[in-house]
Amino acid sequence: MVDVDVTQIQDGNTQVSARKKTLLLGRIIGLASEEDYRPSTASVAERAEHRQRKQLSQHQANLESIFALALTYTPSDVTGVELDPDWRYQFFQMAEQIHNRKMQDLWARILASEVVNPGNFSLRTLALLTQLTLREAQIFEKALGMSVKINTEPRFKLLSSYRINGGIKQYFRKHTQTNFGLSQFGLPYSSILTLVDAGLLHKSEFETGLLSSNENIQLTMCNATLTLKPKDQHLLFTYYRFTTVGDELCQLIQPKSDNEFINTLQTILAKDFIVSG
Repeated sequence: MVDVDVTQIQDGNTQVSARKKTLLLGRIIGLASEEDYRPSTASVAERAEHRQRKQLSQHQANLESIFALALTYTPSDVTGVELDPDWRYQFFQMAEQIHNRKMQDLWARILASEVVNPGNFSLRTLALLTQLTLREAQIFEKALGMSVKINTEPRFKLLSSYRINGGIKQYFRKHTQTNFGLSQFGLPYSSILTLVDAGLLHKSEFETGLLSSNENIQLTMCNATLTLKPKDQHLLFTYYRFTTVGDELCQLIQPKSDNEFINTLQTILAKDFIVSG
């Protein structure tokens, strides 16, 4: 056993070699010298104990960070409730493993939300969240920013296209389906599959019923609303649907709107819809 020297390597330095990056991992498993601790002079049991202390310290730091963030999201003018003991225990057991600051913020929002209005986030959702990477969370945020609520429906839908289903117009079109080009705006099909694999999106596409040409349809996005009126009675939308876990997370994620996508969506829809908003 030799001591791993990482004293000259900075954690945030992205320019160091792969070998040095690997050496940094020695800190995590207790193989780096620290103050009066030297791995080369410690037994396997002592090294395991040292690693466990480091791990427990990191877990405690994670929980304290999440708790501090949760306090900033918890209102003082709303009556709180007692959390279910089993839910609370499982929450802290899982939350201690969350190291990334942005993911800690997500967990803090969940805790604050449950104190105010319990029952919105299941243990199944928490278990999935422990496996959710920052990249997957960013893709989810992107997808949510491009999703809509149709009329008074409470759930978001990720519209992928619309098509003509019946009527004489379909015989005069080379293509009866018009895609919204999600990939052009940072959401390629590979990202859709990533969300499917993460358990946030259903793999199959769904369809709305035929859209009434006699009624206005509202598409509500994160900070924009489009009002549509079909020019034909044979139009319908195809879309991806979020899973139950995905729907729960939609309550917390604060997506950024993409004005270029909204403008393009309006242009595409204008061919078969009267668009305003």
